Amino acid sequence: MRKIAILASGEGTNAEHIIRYFAGHPAIQVVVVIASKPTAGVIKRAESLNVPVEVLSKEVFEKGTVLEVLSRYAADFIVLAGFLLHIPSAVLHDYSGKIVNIHPSLLPKFGGKGMYGGHVHEAVLAAKEKESGITVHYVDELYDNGKIIFQAKCPVFPEDTPELLAQRVHALEYTYYPCVIEKVLLGEDSYSCRKA
Repeated sequence: MRKIAILASGEGTNAEHIIRYFAGHPAIQVVVVIASKPTAGVIKRAESLNVPVEVLSKEVFEKGTVLEVLSRYAADFIVLAGFLLHIPSAVLHDYSGKIVNIHPSLLPKFGGKGMYGGHVHEAVLAAKEKESGITVHYVDELYDNGKIIFQAKCPVFPEDTPELLAQRVHALEYTYYPCVIEKVLLGEDSYSCRKA
């Protein structure tokens, strides 16, 4: 059984979709959600789905305490789902090639420190891009820099607002992120995921 720890900082809609996707899965289980602040919406979502939650502040997280939590739950894979803190080098070392993230643009465009959520969609619209989408990638020491695993695209329309574009990008996230995680964990090279 592969055991996933989800790290999240916000509302947790992606985390919820991942938890629901793997509920009852024969080979993959979400064993813990680690939140970076006690007010994060992901906490209630995870608890309502009977997944244990640990809240680690930025200071505690950076001290490496997260490794103790991951060990306690025997987590062997980390999924970032709207997690805004930088991953400490000790975690990157112990989980090399075992941490994935999703980014709301087609990397390498519109990535890097400070590029998350609405900031990304605003930048895409300001650049007058014709398409946007999602990128699932491995995590390394730099923000949004690791090897790309999967991308899915959506159109950008002239009348789009950041909120409208975000809705389209979220739909891609919910459809593809759990499936891509599953393919990675099962060692499958094909990322043909069913459409929602």
